[in-house]
Amino acid sequence: MDETLNFSTFILSLSTSVLVNLGELPDPISNEKKVDLTMAKHSIDVIEMLKEKTKGNLTEEEDRLISNILYELMIKYVEAAKRG
Repeated sequence: MDETLNFSTFILSLSTSVLVNLGELPDPISNEKKVDLTMAKHSIDVIEMLKEKTKGNLTEEEDRLISNILYELMIKYVEAAKRG
């Protein structure tokens, strides 16, 4: 199995981490859904930082991917934060 890590798969991996921390997906180790808003926010901040640091160096597809993922994750984060 030859899986190459590229920018898109890295961003998707970070996105999955956020979804786990928001309780949207089960933790891959415990198979339980837990909410950790601090870790979710941290991962969202990392994606935002990567978007800023890579500005002008991404393909159109990568730029659209990171923008869409950030938008979706921020909405899910706000919803989770409101639930407490």
